[in-house]
Amino acid sequence: MEHAIPRTLYEGDHEAFRRTVRQFIRNEVLPEYASWEEAGITPRAIWRRAGEIGILGTSIPAEYGGAGGGFKYDAIVMEELGYWGIGAPSWDLHSYIVAPYLVEFGSEEQKRRWLPGMASGEAIGSIGMTEPDSGSDLQGMRTSARRVGGEYVINGAKTFITNGINGDLIVLAAKTEPALGAKGVSLFLVDTTTPGYRKGRNLHKIGNKGQDTAQLFFDDVRVPAAALLGRENDGWRMLMHGLVQERLIVAIRSLSMCEAAFDQTLEYVRTRKAFGNLILEFQNTRFRLAEVATAIDAMRPFLDQCIALHAQGALTPVLAAKAKLGVTEVADRVIDACLQLHGGYGYTTDFPISRLWTDARVHRIYAGTNEVMKHIIGKAL
Repeated sequence: MEHAIPRTLYEGDHEAFRRTVRQFIRNEVLPEYASWEEAGITPRAIWRRAGEIGILGTSIPAEYGGAGGGFKYDAIVMEELGYWGIGAPSWDLHSYIVAPYLVEFGSEEQKRRWLPGMASGEAIGSIGMTEPDSGSDLQGMRTSARRVGGEYVINGAKTFITNGINGDLIVLAAKTEPALGAKGVSLFLVDTTTPGYRKGRNLHKIGNKGQDTAQLFFDDVRVPAAALLGRENDGWRMLMHGLVQERLIVAIRSLSMCEAAFDQTLEYVRTRKAFGNLILEFQNTRFRLAEVATAIDAMRPFLDQCIALHAQGALTPVLAAKAKLGVTEVADRVIDACLQLHGGYGYTTDFPISRLWTDARVHRIYAGTNEVMKHIIGKAL
């Protein structure tokens, strides 16, 4: 959509990269997307193609196979994925949530083992926090990692793990000191081929259907001490650090989906007739689209400023929570209003607005529910 306030966030190199990403999505992703949703998983070949295009390593340093371009390049990929309705493959989680843990906290050996493959698409990453009984509550986490000589022995289970079937690497949260509660959590880099690591069923979801989302089980999984990410019992701090970017990522994708919903709806009402008139000619249609356009234009400068701050390393946890809460609540109203203006066709999968509607719903849950965002913001008042 055309923005009332011109965007000044990106420069020429960024927009040239955007054109490359957009061409790749339109030529190689969209034509196959329906088959991936039907299968509930994406082929590994498209991950390797994304690596060749440069989508997966935008912020991975060049010495580890990436482009080292910085977060603004990450944001461009997420904006394009959101605008074109691409919920799978989950390149954003792989590249902009999992990889940063290694870049920020990994040892030299860990970085050299995993990051080149992540940048090329040969190694697919996931993160394991959520558990069947405790959600993302680290205090109630039951997965444990017990030190035995030069190894850790891991037991437990995780659920709702994106890239859980395709994944080659998981950043796994486990209790190493249960008496300390959340402060006794550590993170481990676990190769998914390790004996005792079991992938459960691919979960069926109402949206993001092309993502493989799995239950995972750990039965006496033995990993070397070198698999520990950072320091023992320092997992809480690392996870909280990562959640700032994760929440911003959700907001970026969500607002681009709003813009796509507006564009799709405007095109629809300009051509669809009811009672002898174009739908756009009805006052209700114009009023609803005016509300939608205003809501998007109000959020865009705020979100762009958050992106700029994060690219400088200055985005605070509270501001990230506000971005995630504000944008996803707007998206809930905007995309629903746009689907309504499609009438019955909006409820069919023949029109992409239906996919935007179902895919966007999880954004109020991802990266901490919006109720948690309100708690974080409220505590800071």
